[in-house]
Amino acid sequence: MKKVMVLVFFFVISLGYSQDWKTNFELVKKEAASQSKPVVLVFSGSDWCAPCIKLDKSIWQSAEFKEYAASNLILERADFPKKKQNQLDSNLQKQNDGLAERYNKEGVFPLVVVLDSKGTVLGKASYKNVSPNEYIALLNSFIK
Repeated sequence: MKKVMVLVFFFVISLGYSQDWKTNFELVKKEAASQSKPVVLVFSGSDWCAPCIKLDKSIWQSAEFKEYAASNLILERADFPKKKQNQLDSNLQKQNDGLAERYNKEGVFPLVVVLDSKGTVLGKASYKNVSPNEYIALLNSFIK
């Protein structure tokens, strides 16, 4: 019984700190408009890009960022994995390719693009070796 209670506790805790990364850009823009929040669009190579993996571990998975994002941002991830077992379905890959054509023509990884609800770029960043709070401040500097 104790074991079950401990597992339930950790499950509930993880739900409170999980992020809601979206993968449908049209729905993301609608959600951003209805909630009056900016969009953070992240271009990532989740299984090959070392700075992408560092950004995920040091910023996106931090308690500070998760708490901030839950109240202030709509998150969209455009992932470009290379390993065969991690390949995306064709519709999602097509959407991500379109997002890259529009917002990441240079092919920078990771690329963090802050957008308004209409898809207008407010600012861009990449991996920085800073604290989560410093990264949040950087993102906020793009939001007017």
